[in-house]
Amino acid sequence: MKQRSITDEHYEIVLPCIKVQQPLGVFFVASIDHKFLREITFSDIRRMTGDREMDTYLGIQREVDKNRVKDLKRYVNTVDACFPTSVILAVSGECAEFNEGKNTLTLRSVHDENDEPIINRMEIAKVLDGQHRIEGLGGLEGGTFQINVSIFVDMDIADQAYLFSVVNLAQTKVKKSLVYDLFEYSRARSPQKSAHNIAIALDQIPSSPFYRRIKRLGSATPGRTGETLTQAAFVEALLEYLSKDPIADRDLYQRGRRPSKPSSTEAQKLIFRELFLEEEDMKIADVLISFFEAVQKKWPAAWNNPDRGYILPKTNGFKGLMRLLRPAYLSALRSERVSFSQHFYDLLDKSKLKDSDFVNTEFLPGTGGEARLFRSLYDEIFPLDTSNHLLPHSRI
Repeated sequence: MKQRSITDEHYEIVLPCIKVQQPLGVFFVASIDHKFLREITFSDIRRMTGDREMDTYLGIQREVDKNRVKDLKRYVNTVDACFPTSVILAVSGECAEFNEGKNTLTLRSVHDENDEPIINRMEIAKVLDGQHRIEGLGGLEGGTFQINVSIFVDMDIADQAYLFSVVNLAQTKVKKSLVYDLFEYSRARSPQKSAHNIAIALDQIPSSPFYRRIKRLGSATPGRTGETLTQAAFVEALLEYLSKDPIADRDLYQRGRRPSKPSSTEAQKLIFRELFLEEEDMKIADVLISFFEAVQKKWPAAWNNPDRGYILPKTNGFKGLMRLLRPAYLSALRSERVSFSQHFYDLLDKSKLKDSDFVNTEFLPGTGGEARLFRSLYDEIFPLDTSNHLLPHSRI
């Protein structure tokens, strides 16, 4: 890769490439440094606003997801960051010249006879797929990050729209449960791996309230009935108590370093953080078993009813109960009782809710129903406690 001229007026970059012939047409596969990639892609990608030709053609409005970009900016600085799939670019023929003998593709800005810019350096390439990766790479804090790109030259708007639909609309997304399941094979410790291992343990232990209830890959397991929770729902709820930044923690372990212990304030929010850092995952599992055994004992009919309309053993009910677990666990730590199970049951037994109350007409699907379940139980169990330290952070 050679950059021959860098000015605001003239820009040229030479990329070694491979010419590829497919039914849609010819395109070029190359590798480009992330800095150069960000320089030549459309400026409206950087601004995250504005009308784009593709959006107008397809009758859609794609906006860059700022939260996803924030996550990617953290990810690109991890020790094993990787973007293995191509960023797809469309380039005008005026901006591209392929050298058959040298297998190079030259990309350049375009000027008129008076040397006025027609296509400036930031408008050389239109991004058909990969805009979030490009924005995320803006957060790289040093080092080299080369990106493989597929470059289509003089591709008409209809073909661009077709390719866009293939890569963005027709692909089957990987289920989150499968993603978390793959953490099992990671050599390094991480919050994600621990949460996965705990989920699997609770699904496999016959005495667990979650025995054979967790859909390991996000879909029903052949030969099993009564699976009411996805692995992703379980893992994501538990992660909130292990780490405030699971990606950063995983990266530290990958680098052979240990994440920091929580402050006293953080320990009130990340209730299982210290157990996680001490690699006491099964102690975390024991607390979860004790709490949900108490739920099962208090409301056996509701907990064991997987039928449509009953929410307690499903995602809404589980997440609401997980929010309640934090103040219940902190209360148990302050108690002189030896048994978590008994303490949890005594707390839940303060509630006047009956098995028949846990239906989706009372607690609507979604975060609203989840929050209402938590608040209903919390107000009954801790009626005199108005201190924030018992309430789940960011959810008061």
